Amino acid sequence: MIGKLKGTVDSIGEDWIIVDVHGVGYQVHCSSRTLASVPGVGEAVVLAIETHVRETEIKLFGFTADLEREWFRLLQNVQSVGAKVALAILGTLTPGDLASAIALQDKATVARAPGVGPKVAQRIVAELKDKAPALSADATGTIGLQQELGAGVAGSTVQDAVSALTNLGYSAQQASAAVAAALAEAGEDAPSATLIRHGLRELSA
Repeated sequence: MIGKLKGTVDSIGEDWIIVDVHGVGYQVHCSSRTLASVPGVGEAVVLAIETHVRETEIKLFGFTADLEREWFRLLQNVQSVGAKVALAILGTLTPGDLASAIALQDKATVARAPGVGPKVAQRIVAELKDKAPALSADATGTIGLQQELGAGVAGSTVQDAVSALTNLGYSAQQASAAVAAALAEAGEDAPSATLIRHGLRELSA
């Protein structure tokens, strides 16, 4: 199995690139986010690779980071999520954003990806909720708080602070991350007004 490719970019297509490794060209399928980050033709590139072997073909999928590849694998454990849908999700959301959306049970954010309907988004956030902390690019405290909010078990002070920030126009992900930072700074016994104040300072930084 191919786990990594290091070479030069030979050509770039709509959803793939050809990586030239010592004269051998490998076609690697990538998310739109990965394609946007790869260098131009003739430039050096390193990709983490996931190899899919089927009866009629071998497909390579490339990622700029191992974490993104892990999410690609994990997403396909959910019913109705194949390689194409998994790539679409990773092209829309960073690993950190995806982990936060799942922790918050925010199926609307997941459903922003092309080809992901409400039912599939619901399955993703439900089935992967326990996997978010392990595959998060964010701080454990933030994901833990977001899981509590998603499960509806966060304290009323925290819920009030997050609600106040979302009412000011911030997303649930932004608000919960700011409140998590505020808790770390002000302490778990801080009143909601203090959390809101510290949260706003975090968001404006």
